[in-house]
Amino acid sequence: MKTLRLALVALLVCLGTTSLHAGKLFNNGKSRYAIVLARDASPSELTAAQELQLYIEKVSGAKLELLSDDNTSDHSKVIYVGYNPKYGAKLGVARPADNDESFTYRTVGDDLWIWGGKQRGTMYGVYSFLENELGVRWYTHNYTKIPELKSYSLKKLNHSESPYIGIRFTDYNEAQHDDFLAHNKLNSRWGVVHNEYGGLNGYWGAHTFGLFISEGIYFAEHPEYFSMRDGERKPYQLCLSNPEVLELCKQAMKRAIEENPDFWVYSLSQNDNQLYCQCDKCTELANKYGGQSGLLLWFVNQVADYIKEYYPQKYISTFAYQYTRGVPQNITPRDNVVIRLCSIECCFGHPLAECEHNKPFMDDLRAWSKVAKKLYIWDYVCNFRQYLAPYPNFGVLADNVKTFKEYNVVGLYEEGVYNTVGGAFADLKAWIIGKLLWNPEQDTYALAHEFIRDYYGPAAPFVQQYFDLCESLVKPDTYLDIFFSETHPVYTEEFIAEATELVDKARQAVEGESDEMKHRVDLVRLQMQYLHLMRHPKEALEDGTTRYFFDFIRQHGIRPAEWFSEEEWIKLYYSLYLGVENGAELPEYLLLMLNNQGE
Repeated sequence: MKTLRLALVALLVCLGTTSLHAGKLFNNGKSRYAIVLARDASPSELTAAQELQLYIEKVSGAKLELLSDDNTSDHSKVIYVGYNPKYGAKLGVARPADNDESFTYRTVGDDLWIWGGKQRGTMYGVYSFLENELGVRWYTHNYTKIPELKSYSLKKLNHSESPYIGIRFTDYNEAQHDDFLAHNKLNSRWGVVHNEYGGLNGYWGAHTFGLFISEGIYFAEHPEYFSMRDGERKPYQLCLSNPEVLELCKQAMKRAIEENPDFWVYSLSQNDNQLYCQCDKCTELANKYGGQSGLLLWFVNQVADYIKEYYPQKYISTFAYQYTRGVPQNITPRDNVVIRLCSIECCFGHPLAECEHNKPFMDDLRAWSKVAKKLYIWDYVCNFRQYLAPYPNFGVLADNVKTFKEYNVVGLYEEGVYNTVGGAFADLKAWIIGKLLWNPEQDTYALAHEFIRDYYGPAAPFVQQYFDLCESLVKPDTYLDIFFSETHPVYTEEFIAEATELVDKARQAVEGESDEMKHRVDLVRLQMQYLHLMRHPKEALEDGTTRYFFDFIRQHGIRPAEWFSEEEWIKLYYSLYLGVENGAELPEYLLLMLNNQGE
């Protein structure tokens, strides 16, 4: 009995202690809390405080008052957004650097304190609190999951996070919205963005030789500025050994920085072809420095030296891409040069570090990490030849992020379906990439299951089975590059039959749902329709798949491949797959579509 009494006393003490450290944030649409923002709050901290107020109200029905930190007398319980000197002194916590993206949210008595760096750290802390504690999910730009809760009590919290990768970038079409990027902790885009979310790290340019020395302006009078191929000058690349080319690029880079001052890095990089200059002087320099990468670095270093005199805080970037991927000899990048290593030749069906096909790339990654003080990765996560076909690479995403981090990269760009809506599970992949670039220790397939469950409504069980079936296509001997066709061995007729049945069931399951829900499932179903019309063109024409598919991609502006608009792709399809030349014998409805007249 004495033991029981002691246990009860201990329990009561424990409960009493807990009540001192936690308060009921809201109950039945009411709250005693206010949100308190520092008077010197940054724009993103103000946005975060306003959205904290907004989403708590959406979740609970309770609208918390938003106050300045010098006006809290009427509220006994508060949520501090941003670094608060009072709590900082009390807890021995120093003010973070403004650009520190780490954050903490912590209960102190009944109060909650959320703080991090002023630029984005505090904001990320608020969004993580809403996600982790209240279940909010920003799945896409247009769809946010907002649970409805009657009551929530703040438990004792002391949660901190830091970004795994410093600069986090994907250009999926869905990830080109400022709110989506901020909510999912992606902090970079091609362009500089100043916004209420703390802005973004802008990367200026890619494949810029033609931008700095244009064929249209210079080739007619100065063919010697361009690459020598088989004894003839061609405007494919620049002749890097020509001193006038170097001077023009120095001045062009200086102008680029003057005209676009807010980027952190500026690209001086080869055009997107492999036709480098073969003149005697370029060949001599390439031999001296260990290949074309050495010649390119010799050139870029000189431009970087020049720019450093004027802009010592700016960085010049160049590629280690295709013919320049290998590490040079007898030369290293300047401190203000960023090497952007590209994985374009790799297999993406297996983790980079575990696939024999990827050994040459891994060797280059290791070697570059030893000589480049700033190494930035350009990675690839979709099939650019056919955006709409299943691309079962979800299983490698987290492992590859971890591999890149092992070699101290400063940033990671995951190139995806950037120039169109649609694409195989594009919305899902954009969301997951954001999660994994911040923290790759998360379970990719658990994240996918959560997204599918919440995003596809009644169709979710069938979409989940279809997703799992696609991911099961990758076997130990599967080679999955980013340009394979519809005839790839992974697409067996058995797979297509089973997958088609699943996506058809998914569509039937949402027949009574909203147009938006139907559209989400239609995009999943489009993957199998694409494979059907590509593999069986005459049958698809007869059974109506072709007409439906073309109408759909035209209506929604969906490119099936990177290089063509939907109209160009349709013409090419009829030419290659049905033997129709130049669209002359196309069905009347298709001719009308291609002429932008509608049907």
